[in-house]
Amino acid sequence: MERRPDSRGKVRDIYDAGENLLMVATDRISAFDFILPDEIPFKGEVLNRISAFWFDKFADIVPNHLVSIDPAEFPEEFAEYRDYLAGRAMLVKKAQTIPIECIVRGYLTGSGKKTYDENGTVCGIQLPEGLTEASKLPEPLFTPSTKAEIGDHDENISFERCCEIVGEDIATQIRDLSLKIYKAAAEYAATRGIIIADTKFEFGVIDGKVTLIDECLTPDSSRFWPAASYEEGKIQPSYDKQFVRNWLKANWDMTGETPHLPAEVIDGTSERYREAFQIITGSQFTSMKENA
Repeated sequence: MERRPDSRGKVRDIYDAGENLLMVATDRISAFDFILPDEIPFKGEVLNRISAFWFDKFADIVPNHLVSIDPAEFPEEFAEYRDYLAGRAMLVKKAQTIPIECIVRGYLTGSGKKTYDENGTVCGIQLPEGLTEASKLPEPLFTPSTKAEIGDHDENISFERCCEIVGEDIATQIRDLSLKIYKAAAEYAATRGIIIADTKFEFGVIDGKVTLIDECLTPDSSRFWPAASYEEGKIQPSYDKQFVRNWLKANWDMTGETPHLPAEVIDGTSERYREAFQIITGSQFTSMKENA
């Protein structure tokens, strides 16, 4: 789009639309809090449409900010961009953002596995002995973190610190909602042959109510593992950007210029995102832009 966004995240561009916002999911990809120089084809549309799927599915559990993903229902000022926006944009209600990343972990992996190996805890929560890579946790854990500015790293915090930041009432609500949504999503995903290892949610306040905002259970905000090949004790293949993270860890020391991804990593990641869409939604992925 030629119009400059009013604000820009790692992946999303945000435009003021009067009483609402227009959130546009680009094809940018970030990993380890770095925005990479290459885009992943169809990624933005996959993220946007998966979020819309979950928002609709869990509307009875928690209100969300979605107004519409139909470009014909966007304000007239965006009419000339409708072809680009098809599939990758959603009109949402403005919210007072709650400044907490609401992370739920159902399995031991990533940074949680690292701290568990060091001292038997994940984000300060003591766990039983004998767990290994990809072990299912006894109960899903709510492990909040601060929301960092672009270029900075999120910081894991205790629930007590979360209460200090946003107040005990809000902290309790976002913890309980995060766990409730995760458990419902994990049960549904299991029927589709997917394990949701972990995910993160964001919430805001709209009309005095805690409301689910931003994205929901996408390959960017979650680890999706194929259940058919799940095997405790090893790194799992995944439908998310772990493919990119693995390549970066093997080929970059996290200093200097962010490297370009090879074509096979770009294509393979795009394929994984589209496959995740199809498995989760039960619908074949066809770009809405091609049909616009």
